[in-house]
Amino acid sequence: MKLTALLGLSLLLGGWACVKTASHGDSTRGRPVAADAVYNPSNPAPSPTIGFFGNAWLPRTLHLPADTMEPATQQTETANAILSGQVTESLVIDASNVLVQTPPYIFGANANLGMGQIVNQPTLMQYIKDLSPNIIRAPAGSFSDTYFWNGTDANPRPADVPGNLLTNIGALIPINSFYGGNNQSWTLSLTNYYNLLAQTYNASILTVNYGYARYGTGPDPVAAAAHMAADWVRYDKGKTRIWEIGNETFGDWEAGYRIDQHQNHDGQPAVVTGALYGRHVGVFADSMRAAAREVGSTIYIGATLYQNPPESWRDSTVQTWNQGVLGTVGTAADFFIVHDYFTPWHANSTVSEILSTGVNEPAAVMSYLKQQTAAAGVPMRPVAMTEWNIQASGSRQNVSYIAGMHAALTLGSLIRNQFGEANRWDLAEGYVNGDSFGMFSFGDDASGMLWNPRPVFYYMYYFRKCFGDRMVADTLYNRVNADLVTYSSTFNSGQASTVIINTGNTTHTVSISFQHFPVGANYHWYILKGGTDNAPFSEQVYVNGAGPSLPIGGPLNYASIKPYGAPLNAAIKITVPPLSTIYLMADGR
Repeated sequence: MKLTALLGLSLLLGGWACVKTASHGDSTRGRPVAADAVYNPSNPAPSPTIGFFGNAWLPRTLHLPADTMEPATQQTETANAILSGQVTESLVIDASNVLVQTPPYIFGANANLGMGQIVNQPTLMQYIKDLSPNIIRAPAGSFSDTYFWNGTDANPRPADVPGNLLTNIGALIPINSFYGGNNQSWTLSLTNYYNLLAQTYNASILTVNYGYARYGTGPDPVAAAAHMAADWVRYDKGKTRIWEIGNETFGDWEAGYRIDQHQNHDGQPAVVTGALYGRHVGVFADSMRAAAREVGSTIYIGATLYQNPPESWRDSTVQTWNQGVLGTVGTAADFFIVHDYFTPWHANSTVSEILSTGVNEPAAVMSYLKQQTAAAGVPMRPVAMTEWNIQASGSRQNVSYIAGMHAALTLGSLIRNQFGEANRWDLAEGYVNGDSFGMFSFGDDASGMLWNPRPVFYYMYYFRKCFGDRMVADTLYNRVNADLVTYSSTFNSGQASTVIINTGNTTHTVSISFQHFPVGANYHWYILKGGTDNAPFSEQVYVNGAGPSLPIGGPLNYASIKPYGAPLNAAIKITVPPLSTIYLMADGR
């Protein structure tokens, strides 16, 4: 089966709950709307940075909860307040100017091996289905380079894997117990990862163990590691089409970065280099593609690059990583991989520092990768940011609604800068004093509830629900300052939408008008804001005034919250409070 068909089916199943038929009581409700009757866009040429990831694109039809409209006299006090105010800026959306077809795998998530055997948790499964990320990465981040997919309790890893691995400072640490057949309650087995995908209707991206090619003690560790990866492709039998070779191999924290040369038998250097990794990717790719042919599958293989100009204090491995990889990988890599945690490591970053990275960092990364490939004389390939988040510390930033705003900013910027695929790290983690990357709680925070969604879930859920299948051009006129960020789109079913994010502390009132779009009767919106706890990093989020029943998190009835609505006349006027996010959709004719 071709990638288009398989991934398209996965998307159709995974995204259907959010993209049913339009409607607010019209005669088409409950069945598809003829797309060419309401909207007939012209798509731009495919971007090389999206490439095959775009094969899974499907048209979307907007679906909102029933009875979204209320008579004007019954509008809530909050809705009326949002409709008031003197206009400060004007947003013009050009529905005919399609910037990019929304890459379907840009909304991805990361599983991790510490989540437990989660497929027996129906509440979490429903949250993930509602989130509809379309693709979930496994088995983990750095633990991928000590993961043995075919390990069992009797034989968790091959005989040529040492019991202890060498760290960058020369210490020995024991290898962990991450293997595919581990069915203990604290980890996620390979079988249950596949079950997770089936239950939540998502495609997969898998990271194979490259570290084994370095620390293996056999006569040819690269061949052994490549063979193990190829056997995984055979076992997978076409369920997974997208494969990564290793995690952050350039990092001195990664297994295999430094090896004990006394145990190595193929003459590898003590510290990995980009050139060495690039050559090894070729070995992996040959073995894995041969295995894919045996099972009648087509796979795509990714190689890791460094995402930014290396900091001056980085070692020579990082300083020369990209040049080395690009100089030796040849045609073995179908796509390039980057990771980015946006804010400085463990800095007590401010609101403005965090939010600015959501807009600027994807653009900077893409610009750098284009410069690097051009300098190396290598054609640009699709780009996947398979881990992203913020890494602030000290004020509970990571679990706050500010992290949610950052996620909305990042999703829009990833689409605008035409990344092919992206996965936010990660689905669930412990609280870690508010420094958790996890979208869902382990119940060890003030909520006390296992799997309670943190604020970021709501921002990504509504972005996924309310953003169309094509990003279109928009222009903000008469800007007061740089507070407002907008991302606009259209749905194949004929609606237009925009996400308006106020990153500042000033209220703005925006008029919204359209070019080349036949406006319909009404428009609808959700507004997300934080609470008053832990200012300025509230751990609460309010959706159209509905807040959490627990001390932290958001409203658990999010799927049935009605959007505000108003008649769509010549233009829309809407007030955007400080540090708020509005997801607005306009009916078409």
